[in-house]
Amino acid sequence: MQDDAHIQGYLQEQGISPDLISQAAAFRQRYEVDPAAVERVAAPAMPFYGKETLEMAVAAILQGENLLLSGGKATGKNVLCETLSWILGRPSYDVSFHVNTDSTSLIGTDTFRDNEVQLRKGPIYQCAEFGGFGILDEINMAKNDALSVLHATLDHRRHIDVPGYSRIALHPAARFIGTMNQGYAGTRELNEALVSRFLVVDMPPLDTDTLTLLLKKHFPDMKQTALEQFSGLFLDFQKKAGNGEISTKPLDLRGMIAGIRTIRSGLPPIDAIRMGLINKSFDQFEKEILEDSACTRIPRSWTKDDVFEG
Repeated sequence: MQDDAHIQGYLQEQGISPDLISQAAAFRQRYEVDPAAVERVAAPAMPFYGKETLEMAVAAILQGENLLLSGGKATGKNVLCETLSWILGRPSYDVSFHVNTDSTSLIGTDTFRDNEVQLRKGPIYQCAEFGGFGILDEINMAKNDALSVLHATLDHRRHIDVPGYSRIALHPAARFIGTMNQGYAGTRELNEALVSRFLVVDMPPLDTDTLTLLLKKHFPDMKQTALEQFSGLFLDFQKKAGNGEISTKPLDLRGMIAGIRTIRSGLPPIDAIRMGLINKSFDQFEKEILEDSACTRIPRSWTKDDVFEG
């Protein structure tokens, strides 16, 4: 009950429509979580903020659809995945696609246990069994062998054929959420057959209001001037990356938040920004551009007292 109140308060704060809030609550009540998967249901450290995007995602999942989240770096794709699992009360199973991810990685593989061969279940199998949300991270890096598993799992058939074992049907609460960054090394264009199995949400870049809100949530005692300068710096980097002046490597929101935390230990703010953002680039010319931008926002003379109250 306490978690339900927390979820409802968060959704109301976002301005989510009352109809969607009540439908999300009904979804949580309709599908109880298996005790074996309860530990996979958890509130995110920082929930997603963005009313329009959140409403689209929740509405799609409530109607039984799978989601594909497309967008650039630091647009909150993984945070949205965690938030959806939390507000709809489902266990989440993460699959990070890479060159070695194949069908056995997803469904499972034979293992010898108790003097017999048994199936060690993979994340897609467990998601189907327990009605979880399968987070398919960087789905546009998936190999054909892995995609063949996804095609049958994601369409109207909603079942998985496990070679050597039986066919399993997907739990009615099971959903799959793919994420993709376009243009990364190793990625490729998704084929139409796969994309047709998703509703696609184009994740908008961070704006001033959202970024300021996020920083304020993490650092409620941050001074207004510092709040404006840190958020402004990140948006400066975001704009430069969009214009092709720098790479996307310094666009690391988690890195900036982690760097700001080190200021509490007495580290100069400009050094915190170097660790959290600037040093994520290993190109010396790019570092000089980033350093110049940072120094226009974060004076070298700043100390902990310039950032935090008290």
